[in-house]
Amino acid sequence: MTDAWIIGASSTRFERAPEKSYRDLAREAYCAALADAGMETGDAIEFGWFSNCGMWVDGQASIRGQILFTPLVREGLFPERVPMVNVEGGCASAQMALHGAWKDILSGECDVSLAIGVEKLFNPAAPEDTMAVYRAAIDQLTPEEWRNYYAEAGEEAGKPFEEGPDRTVFMDTYAMQACYHMKAYGTTQRQIAAGAAKNHRNGAQNEKAQYSFELSVEDVLNDRPVSWPLTRAMCSPVGDGAAAVLVCSEDFLRGQPAEVQERAIRIRACELAGGKYRRLDEPGLSHFAAQKAYARAGVGPQDIDVAEVHDATSFCEIYQSEMMGFAEFGRGGELVESGETAIGGRIPVNTSGGLVSKGHPVGATGLSMIYELARQLRGEAGVRQVEGAALALSENGGGVIGFDEAACAVTILERAG
Repeated sequence: MTDAWIIGASSTRFERAPEKSYRDLAREAYCAALADAGMETGDAIEFGWFSNCGMWVDGQASIRGQILFTPLVREGLFPERVPMVNVEGGCASAQMALHGAWKDILSGECDVSLAIGVEKLFNPAAPEDTMAVYRAAIDQLTPEEWRNYYAEAGEEAGKPFEEGPDRTVFMDTYAMQACYHMKAYGTTQRQIAAGAAKNHRNGAQNEKAQYSFELSVEDVLNDRPVSWPLTRAMCSPVGDGAAAVLVCSEDFLRGQPAEVQERAIRIRACELAGGKYRRLDEPGLSHFAAQKAYARAGVGPQDIDVAEVHDATSFCEIYQSEMMGFAEFGRGGELVESGETAIGGRIPVNTSGGLVSKGHPVGATGLSMIYELARQLRGEAGVRQVEGAALALSENGGGVIGFDEAACAVTILERAG
């Protein structure tokens, strides 16, 4: 079995960009990934995986990637007759696309495969469209099932399930999980705020981040309440963006210039898992995806030098740090508050600023995590650089089934050499 290598990675800036079209974003991310791989055109690409969740609200479903790449094919930037598979799995869509490209290489199906994610969520003229995209990531056929589930869980968590017009149901369910964690383990709102402040500090140093300002712990705590214990500064914003990754075989890599080979990133694992309605005291879906990834890569959490986890809220970083094995169950709040997840700490997490600062255009988010980790492993992250980073992990979850994500990807990457 051949190894799979990342030779090109890119991300646009995540921002509110109503002036940019889907095609604009796709072109920017794709061409930047080609340039990062030292390619002028994509002639070597044999397969494509396109991630997006919301184009349907603008009238385009079914063949989203093909439509966005039509001009690139005409211009000779993307090869003719190359298949493009459209991938949709909520906020996990982008790393599901990467999983497809990775398997293309491992199977020997091709030597170069593209994964790209594009999303536009900010529409000031029709904010209801944004809410429709989010609603699509929870069961719309039998909503009474999850409403009954959350009503019962609210009693156990000590926080009744209440939906509000100014937020998504996801914020309410994250808040319920946070309250359960606080009740069961003594986690505090200040610990959640410490994670948010740390990520806003990182994001302020990231030119690709949607939010470029720092916030103190007190600033975070005093921000507008969303769903207690979560404030606005603890929640990911609405925005637009795209990210792309080029994956190749070892044989293809050997034929590339030395500078490309030296910057290549090995994919040690890219594992998926599926969600279920679980008990509040059961480990979450991401724990099982992580165990699969560690087993395939032959490493453990103690070997990871830097990580990007899916902090749709800052409580999620506490929780996912536990699910990834960076802290014992129930001790994630202490881990974050101690400073060990900061740059320079034992296990830096979300050096990009995470979703709460970098932003969260859902169909692009997972690949933007891979882009950040590629920069870290190449030693190209500037003031956010984790010294000596050789092994990196990304956790990307999407959609909701009860308190699980509907889908989760955990990817482990390794520096060349």
